[in-house]
Amino acid sequence: MLLPTTLCLTAAALLINFWLGMRCGRIRSKEKISVGDGGHDLLGRRMRAQLNFAEQVPLSLMGVGLLELAGKGGTWLGPLGAVFLIGRIAHAFGMDGNFNLGRPIGMVTGMALQLTIVVVAVLTTLGYM
Repeated sequence: MLLPTTLCLTAAALLINFWLGMRCGRIRSKEKISVGDGGHDLLGRRMRAQLNFAEQVPLSLMGVGLLELAGKGGTWLGPLGAVFLIGRIAHAFGMDGNFNLGRPIGMVTGMALQLTIVVVAVLTTLGYM
């Protein structure tokens, strides 16, 4: 079964993860830091942004995929997932320290997607949807 929303969101997430890694790699190369953050504040922040992405995205994509498999994806799920990923980008810029709203935007968009998935999953499981 094709899961178009999950597939598109996963492709976008992979690109974002690649970008997050490249941001760390540029600093590593410039500062000649092979392992860890070498005490470099911006590298530490960017590493943490990438780890936060790795913590938040897999379960969220799993939830999206399971809702699609359950036939509950509809036209609302793709845009909500896209907003979530835009929030992950905003979070990364916020971690740099130059965009103070980035971190809360990332948090709110993450909570919105995850709590929506929880509600729809529970209602579906209980037979209310």
